[in-house]
Parts: sequence; structure tokens; C-alpha cells
Amino acid sequence: MSPVAFPTQNAVVLYGPKDLRLEERPQWPPRQNEAQVAVMATGLCGSDLHYYLHGRNGDFAVQAPMVLGHEAAGIVTAVGPGVRHLVPGQRVAIEAGIMCNNCKYCSEGRYNLCKGLRFCSSAKTFPHLDGTLQSRINHPAHVLYPLPDNVSFEQGALAEPLSVLLHASKRAELKAGQTVLVFGAGAIGMLACAVAKSQGASRICVIDINKSRLDFALNNGFAQQAHQLPLADKAKSSEDQLRRARENAGIALSEFDVQDGFDVVFECTGAEPCIQMSIHAAITGGKVMLIGMGARNVTLPLSAAATREVDILGSFRYAHTYPKALQLLSSGKLKNVDKLITHRFALEDTAKAFDLVARGSDASGNMVLKVVVGRQS
Repeated sequence: MSPVAFPTQNAVVLYGPKDLRLEERPQWPPRQNEAQVAVMATGLCGSDLHYYLHGRNGDFAVQAPMVLGHEAAGIVTAVGPGVRHLVPGQRVAIEAGIMCNNCKYCSEGRYNLCKGLRFCSSAKTFPHLDGTLQSRINHPAHVLYPLPDNVSFEQGALAEPLSVLLHASKRAELKAGQTVLVFGAGAIGMLACAVAKSQGASRICVIDINKSRLDFALNNGFAQQAHQLPLADKAKSSEDQLRRARENAGIALSEFDVQDGFDVVFECTGAEPCIQMSIHAAITGGKVMLIGMGARNVTLPLSAAATREVDILGSFRYAHTYPKALQLLSSGKLKNVDKLITHRFALEDTAKAFDLVARGSDASGNMVLKVVVGRQS
């Protein structure tokens, strides 16, 4: 008896630093409680870029060939046994994390902290879970969410980074009427501004070293005021760096005419000087939300936080945010969010897409915010 021949699909597979290979792989049918999704759009993330450039992201090194990508949306092409809420032809957003649903954190609704969580395109667990930079993916149906009719595949891919900010704003207990400062005017920083605006923040300001990004934030209504940080020589000591951070925070607050500081500060860079500045930029009794992943060990002005009761909060991924993210994308409240997607590539040009993200600007000098890879690119 001849073996059963399965159809094939294409996948972009990372073997090591800057070693991406377009491979033809079998297209297996979905298993119990899975659905198969034709991936139409995948947004490239900073963690994907680290894996591409270095073969690792922080402590997590690629131990076997892995497909990158975790910000994605597509079309259901088949469903496995037990799937009742999805049908072929349905448009969906893909939540990349697969929780155990059997631990303390999952039972408490904090499955983003689940120790057994497997996440597409993350080398934290082994065997690695392949990501969405492939033609089709089989994925648990309970973390696939129907797209509203007026939400495009590209917008559906934005539901993942948007979820990061919805989770962070919930952790910060962001309320209407509060003032918000965002460090970092990249895609995550812009979405932080957009979420704050949608939740009724009375004032939104942004800080970055890149003037083009700050101009974009102002011209497209993401922030009301911006401050460009100067490029400075490396500090001679930690004490010198802390002094500079306090001074730079004071200069920014003076420029914003917010002498007492902001109610909520979203730190989206992960850069040590910005983390230090964020504590000085928060109002007495305010909150600093750490979102950016950068320096592993940071020297902090803890006395400045403790004596003014500034809460320093961590935020990791998200939990139970996708329905709200898709509703928000459908609502029209996130004005100009589509403009965050600045460049588009086909799947076979994924390496070129990553190289562009690494450079930060294209051949014409245009800035790069969010790059999308997919069929509709």
C-alpha cells in the first residue's frame, strides 16, 4: 500500500543568526480541538528581530530550527474534531500563547504567568513552538478569535501588540482624566498612546531620541506633546547616570509644563536611562509601568520611588485581552492605527523584512515602525 501523500506548504525557518531558510513542509491536518489557519498577515516584533540577529532573545537561545512570528491573523481552512465555534472560511486573529489551563495562574485568570505556557516563536520552551511565518498553521481553536467584519487581517495582527498595552493599562489601573507619559515612540509606544487616549487620558506626552517618530506621533494624533532626548556620552559611573536621568526628567517635565509629574508612565524602551527617568517623571503616588524588554539588570533610584510612593509595576504579555483588543480595533477609537504599518513584504522576502527592521529606515530614508509579512503584502 502506497503512503498517504499530504499537501505541502512554505515556512520561513530560523537556523541561527541571520540564517533564515524558506522550506517546503508537509501540511498536516488539524488534530483534536485544533483549527488550521492560512496565515494572511504577520507583524514582526522586537523579540523576532533579536532571534533573527543573534539566534537568541535574552536568556532564550534557539536550540533547533524554529519558525518566527506571533502577531498574526488569517483564514480558517479546516477544523479538527471537537471544534464547534469555528468554520472554514472564517477570518480569525491568532493568540500565540498556549496555556496549560491546569495551574494556579491559569485558574486565577493570569495565564500569561503560566509556567507551562508555550508561545509561538519563543525559544523559552523546548521543543520550540513554531510561529506564524508560514503558509498555514495548526493552532488550538480556543485561542483563535473571529475578526469583526470591519477589521482587516493587518489590523487583526495588531491585536497582539495591542493586547500588551491593554494588559499593561489594566495593571496600572489607568483611569479617565489621568495624565500619561510614554517613553519610546516605536509601535508599542504609539499603541500605549492610543490605548491611553481610548481610555480617556486627559493628556498624553511621549519621549524618544528619534525626531521622525516623535513628529509622527504628533502629526497623527497619538500624543499631544513630545520631547526629544539628546544623545549623550556614556555616563562615567552609575551615580553620574542617575544624576543625568533626574536632570533629563526635570527638563522634560519643564518642557511639558507638568512640574509635579504624570499619573501613569509607560516605559516602552527597556533602556536603563529611560527606566531611571520614568521614576522621576511620575507624580507622587503615581505609577511606572515597565513594558519594554531591554537591560537585564538596572540601577534604580529606589529612594525617589519609595519616599514618594511611586509604584513600579511589571507587565508581561497579556491574558484575556483579545476580545477587547478586537472590539477596540473595530470601534474606530484607535485613529490612524493603520499608519503604524509602514512596510509590507511577501513571505519569501522575510529576510529582507527583518533587515529593514534592523536598519530602522528604508532606502528612501522613511522610518520603519511596524513591518507586516503575508499574502496580502
